[in-house]
Amino acid sequence: MKIDIDQLNESELIDLNRRIVERLRFLRQMRAHTSMLAFSIGDKVCFEPDNEPPVFGIITRYNKKTVSILAEDGNKWTVSPQLLRRITDIS
Repeated sequence: MKIDIDQLNESELIDLNRRIVERLRFLRQMRAHTSMLAFSIGDKVCFEPDNEPPVFGIITRYNKKTVSILAEDGNKWTVSPQLLRRITDIS
C-alpha cells in the first residue's frame, strides 16, 4: 500500500505519524514478548553488558518489554530478553 504524503495536510500527517509510532511500538513489544516465551522465571541466564564481563543470574520477573535478573553478585538488572542466553548446569 502506497501513501502519497504530498497530498496530506498537516493534521493528516500528524495522525499518520502517530499511527506509525503506535505500530512500531506494538511490533517491538511483540518481538520482546516472543523472546520472553523462550525463558521461564527461575531460569539461569547470561548476558554481556557493553564493555563489561558477562553477567550470570536468574530471571526473577517478566516486565512489559524486559525481564528482571538477579545477578550472582546480588545486583539487579533489567534486560531485553533478546540479549539473554540460557545457562545449563553441567553435572
